[in-house]
Amino acid sequence: MKIVIPDDYQDCVRHLDAFAKLADHEVTLYHDTPTDLDTLAKRFEDAEALVLIRERTAITAELLARLPKLRLISQTGGGAAHVDLAACRARGVAVVTGTGSPHAPAELTWALIMAAMRHLPEEAANLKAGRWQQTLGRGLRGRTLGIFGYGKIGQLVAGFGKAFGMQVLVWGREGSRQRAEEAGIEVADSQAALFRQADVLSLHLRLNADTRAIVTAEHLALMKPTALLVNTSRAGLIAPEALETALRQGAPGQAAIDVFDEEPVGELSLLALGNVLATPHLGYVEKDSFERYFGDAFDNLLAFERGEAINDLARA
Repeated sequence: MKIVIPDDYQDCVRHLDAFAKLADHEVTLYHDTPTDLDTLAKRFEDAEALVLIRERTAITAELLARLPKLRLISQTGGGAAHVDLAACRARGVAVVTGTGSPHAPAELTWALIMAAMRHLPEEAANLKAGRWQQTLGRGLRGRTLGIFGYGKIGQLVAGFGKAFGMQVLVWGREGSRQRAEEAGIEVADSQAALFRQADVLSLHLRLNADTRAIVTAEHLALMKPTALLVNTSRAGLIAPEALETALRQGAPGQAAIDVFDEEPVGELSLLALGNVLATPHLGYVEKDSFERYFGDAFDNLLAFERGEAINDLARA
């Protein structure tokens, strides 16, 4: 098959152990992320299969109409909200997804919490510049860790918090609250109470129509001026511009973020704020995760080629 893998930012896919699974196929990799329709159509025009890296490129009806040879989209990870499934169904393009792991994003979340609370990036830069001990960090023991969304990642982060001696407080949909209660974790009285009480508040929700902009300016205004907001989930969970405005006004006092409305990020005034620690969507970008993501995606592709039964989302 002719296979195209776009958006391989780091040129890492061909170095994965899993890549050997495609040894008998013609594979083209791209390392940048164009968004214009003409460029994408030109790059994908001969592809029989696309292997997509998470949501980095959206597959729209307009793009699909210009890809007559495409037979399969094999998605890394379990989500396909960026793929127009109705258009795939209409054009006979199968769509399959794989599995993911909560461990890499949970670990990155905790790394951001530690780095922000102890000012590690600033102090590392200070030391290299000849400046000694310029800030006074804050510890975690005894403070309240708020978890908004008690799914697989939220549960791991809550466990990290307990290991560090934090008081864990959860809010989310009914399922999240029920899981927290069954685990003996305290549930907040409301979303507002979670934001008001947390010293560190970490978002762990899926982005969908119900959760988009679920964190409003009013919620952020409830946070303590010493609080840290962490978002390693999706930027769209927070109302547009609300976080930057809140940080400029001093509540919360800090933010640590790994996700953005547009990625890769260009000019963004939020990144210039001194109370923001930001990383370039590294939550799932880790070798063990990539081996799993791409191993699943390649296995699904090979099963499709052999004519085996697949879970085709376009026909679900």
